[in-house]
Amino acid sequence: MKEVTERVRGNDGRMDLPTLTISAGSGWLDQRERFSNNIAGKEQKNYTLLHKGELSYNHGNSKLAKYGAVFELTTYEEALVPRVYHSFKTNDSSSCFIEYMFATKRPDRELGKLVSSGARMDGLLNINFDEFMGINIILPSTNEQNKISEFLRKLDFTLTLHQRKLDKLKRLKQGYLQQLFPKNDKKVPRIRFANFEGDWKQCKLGEIGSIQSGIGFPDSEQGGREGTPFFKVSDMNNTGNEHEMKTANNYVSKEQLKRMRWKPNEGVPAVIFAKVGAAIMLNRKRIICTPFLNDNNTMTYVFDKSWNIDFGKTLFDTINLPRFAQIGALPSYNGSDIENIKVSISSKNEQTQIGSFFKNLDNTITLHQSKLDKLKLLKQALLQKMFI
Repeated sequence: MKEVTERVRGNDGRMDLPTLTISAGSGWLDQRERFSNNIAGKEQKNYTLLHKGELSYNHGNSKLAKYGAVFELTTYEEALVPRVYHSFKTNDSSSCFIEYMFATKRPDRELGKLVSSGARMDGLLNINFDEFMGINIILPSTNEQNKISEFLRKLDFTLTLHQRKLDKLKRLKQGYLQQLFPKNDKKVPRIRFANFEGDWKQCKLGEIGSIQSGIGFPDSEQGGREGTPFFKVSDMNNTGNEHEMKTANNYVSKEQLKRMRWKPNEGVPAVIFAKVGAAIMLNRKRIICTPFLNDNNTMTYVFDKSWNIDFGKTLFDTINLPRFAQIGALPSYNGSDIENIKVSISSKNEQTQIGSFFKNLDNTITLHQSKLDKLKLLKQALLQKMFI
């Protein structure tokens, strides 16, 4: 590293420049956006002045970057960055290429040799600047560096556009949820589809469905791969700010059903909750419709068959479920509390119209999420194949 770079340190006294921090997952972020304010305080006078095209190594340990992360400054002409970062600039090499090289995690092997006692109390790895500059890297010609960097930057730009579109669609859905469902005990929503009028019916979830408890599933009986899906808390996948059931990891055979005298939920639209959990723990994105079983650490809200399933699913998107969790060592859900949640429902025809609208919107969101996930996998594959 020291043969192709040189250190950047100090500042010229200007304190009105953007004050940035490195996130392993997002790169450079303004401290006011990341932490709601500037956390530099008096230490800001010791921050490093970084110019566009220069880089910093945040030698902090995180889940995404075990041995830290390197990012080039591209979004500002000048900025102030923490002095604890190892900041540097390249001589004849491409700064962009250096950033992507570290994104491959290939230098981690070199960095790992320098870590003797893990992270300090402040979360920083005990790697000093000279040690960092002493690691070995492999570079192609400058022309090839530039070619690779240009290609990957274009791919990153495409990823950014897809992410923005996905975020916009999610915000659009939240906006429609606010407009197409009555708010704060109102009897009608702010916006309605044509030819619908009259008040919505106000009721409790327990009047239009019911909570059912799960059943015990002995460990010795688990492990089946065919039959009726059996959902457990461990099957709930964290997808950002939500949890959902995608697939069951255990299935119950016909022989087991007969021997255990278990009766599956037969094709009734349902949402599964964890009885105990610190976050929303339910299947929001895909309501369970096929016959299924669930264990006694969960409970199921079963819809009345007169509901429009897509309307019912969307109705749950409007409920702030954590507000109804009982506070304790671990927040938990009580069946009667869920059944007592007040909601408003429309006529069956209006339910169908609203449900269809949100189903199409959800499908569009899922499609864009799928495209984004594929692009991310493509980038990871290219990073592995285009660097030694």
